[in-house]
Amino acid sequence: MKTTVVIGGNFAGMTAALELKRKDPKNQKVILIDKSPLFLFIPSLIWVPFGRRDIKDISFRKDDVLKKKGVEFVHAEALKVLPEENKVETTEGDFKYDDLVVATGPKVAFDVAKGVKENSYYIGTPDGAMKTRKALNAFKENPGPIVIGATQNAGCMGAAYEFLFNVEKWLREQKIRKKVDLYWVTPETYLGHFGIDGMPMGETMLKTFMKMFNIKYRTEVGVDEVTKNGVKLTNGEFIESNFTMLMPPFIGVDFVINSKGLEANAAGYIPVNDTYQHVTHKNIWAAGIAVDVKLPFKPGKIPFSGPKTGYPSDETGKVVAENILRAEKGKKLKERPWGKIPGLCIMDAGKKEVLIVSNHLFKPRTFAIMIPNVIYDFGKILFEKYFLWKTRKGLSYLP
Repeated sequence: MKTTVVIGGNFAGMTAALELKRKDPKNQKVILIDKSPLFLFIPSLIWVPFGRRDIKDISFRKDDVLKKKGVEFVHAEALKVLPEENKVETTEGDFKYDDLVVATGPKVAFDVAKGVKENSYYIGTPDGAMKTRKALNAFKENPGPIVIGATQNAGCMGAAYEFLFNVEKWLREQKIRKKVDLYWVTPETYLGHFGIDGMPMGETMLKTFMKMFNIKYRTEVGVDEVTKNGVKLTNGEFIESNFTMLMPPFIGVDFVINSKGLEANAAGYIPVNDTYQHVTHKNIWAAGIAVDVKLPFKPGKIPFSGPKTGYPSDETGKVVAENILRAEKGKKLKERPWGKIPGLCIMDAGKKEVLIVSNHLFKPRTFAIMIPNVIYDFGKILFEKYFLWKTRKGLSYLP
């Protein structure tokens, strides 16, 4: 049997491992290594600070799912890969492989500016979301200005937008909205760029939302420093804040950076071609956030990046599984450039939502549309329930 080792087990890694075993169960031994035994539906973390979800509602043990589908799970931290030896070093020993899939997700660069880690909150992890919940509960007793946004070099603007509108809704529910000046700060060249060069009518729609909800905003700004009392922007402006939530940039995890043989770029992302095969090592593949994605646009005076969300991660996991099998059979590999993966997203807007659909994530596109739903965010809820159901069942082949 051929042995494929998968490092990382959320959207991209879980999909790649399950698909590989499903498509060739007799000839593939698949080992998934991850430091967490839980699968987490990250998009729903935006609801945790408001008590709309608990972590147990959006996570489950993936080792049981993997075992049922014939994938071996190793609860360990991957430390380094030695490509010349086809070997991965982990906290639970070394593992040899015929093919390696790196689907490690991100490390958060809190050191992007002074005080970001110490004086602002972050909703992208379970711990961060729960700390944010505690902070908001305390905030109710002493309301004041709030700053929400993304720092320079950030790419996950969408989640920050979602949190912004959820906070606005929460403030009204707590009957303290009139006591709060709400600010949005972003490195984007315009509202609704999202790191994908925008969508038709996107800027207009978000400007309307900002006016409707009385949210003050600053575009093309970075964060110079976060203090206990506010945020100093790169344009010299200081905004007072009693509560600050910022999305810092993502970088590659320590495993990738410490593995010199992976030839990662300065941000810790792995160079691959449009088949997600490593440009040098033909038996190494990357999926999800670990992929070095070339942006088709130039940011303005403040640098920012593109999004690496769940849907592209899931899709690249499927492509990698397919191409490992094609490579073994000497067949032509499937090409699916990151920017040509369809853009499919439901942006929550505080018990409202915006459906974002395009035939390509990046331009050029032949179809792109944003559809607001001001009644309720049932689309977001249905998608969450569907994805958790299909993943719990190990049905990785479903869209």
